[in-house]
Amino acid sequence: MNHPKLHALLSAAVSHEASDLHLVAGVPPAFRVNGEIILADGDALSGEELAVFMRDLLTDEQRQSFDRDWELCVSVLHPVAGRIRATFYRRNGFPEMSFRFCGERIPQREELGLPERVDELARRPNGLILITGPTGAGKTTTLNYMVDLINSERRCKIVTIEDPIEFVHGNKRAIVVQQEVLSDVRSFNRALMHVLRQDPDVIVVGEIRDPEAIATALTAAETGHLVLATLHSPSVSHALERIVGVFEGAVQRQTVLQLANSLQGIIAQELLPAVQRNRRVLAYELLLATGAVRNIIRENQLHLLDNVIHTGRKDGMVLMDNCLHDLYVKCQISYDVAAGHARHPEMVIRQRQDST
Repeated sequence: MNHPKLHALLSAAVSHEASDLHLVAGVPPAFRVNGEIILADGDALSGEELAVFMRDLLTDEQRQSFDRDWELCVSVLHPVAGRIRATFYRRNGFPEMSFRFCGERIPQREELGLPERVDELARRPNGLILITGPTGAGKTTTLNYMVDLINSERRCKIVTIEDPIEFVHGNKRAIVVQQEVLSDVRSFNRALMHVLRQDPDVIVVGEIRDPEAIATALTAAETGHLVLATLHSPSVSHALERIVGVFEGAVQRQTVLQLANSLQGIIAQELLPAVQRNRRVLAYELLLATGAVRNIIRENQLHLLDNVIHTGRKDGMVLMDNCLHDLYVKCQISYDVAAGHARHPEMVIRQRQDST
């Protein structure tokens, strides 16, 4: 990384405490700070300039991959910013890019705003744990927090498959083998099929994206491994619907039974602006695989999950709308934010009226 302007932009992003840096042709560099895009003072970037940035960052093999697929996601190391997830794409014939700053320290659970039940899930010996939410919801941070907890407490072998690697885990009590797509393995699917031969206890999948990855992850979870994975889905019920919905017929029925038997829990996340507007707050929905939950999955009655989560609050389960209301009552988020992100705004309104 020798280009002085790119080096300066990445360093400036760190000084502004930005989570992301976006380099788009025709506009000045853009920093995402506390969830909001802020344009830098300065000239707009040109497509030619961005092409030079890309050539400076990528290896020959990575450039060939981008030329072939027109999209690429890799991790890079910067002397000031540390490890960065760099995503490249094309627009109007030129490359553009966004950078996600990974940080060098994995925050503690209290800093992240995660519930204690997440620790209990990470301590399960086997099964499937899913972390879902939109892009930028902190899924990878939660995933790596759980990996770090296992690494700190359990003598085992952890194998991760990531695209790209965002946090580097040193060996503590566990052996951690981190594999990056396109650097160490050719694809998620091929890596997942091979990982079972590496004698892992814990398998971490950066993202399950297609039927083959889902099927392999479920098989691994059923055969005595703990599998942690992220999924792009806005809620717990949508996550399960997405997994079941990619299959048909007898294969779908088999998937439903595997899911009912192996699922340990799902946490669905969102990051919301705090009242002070100088940080973001985690809102979450948490499903724990109780007997009632397994029966609902087995019978493919996923529309009943919200009721089970609501009545399962005594077991530690949390509905997103209840979490939003709790954050509002604690003055961590505004009422407008709570109502604006609620799945059922009328519930938040009713809870507000009941508490006043």
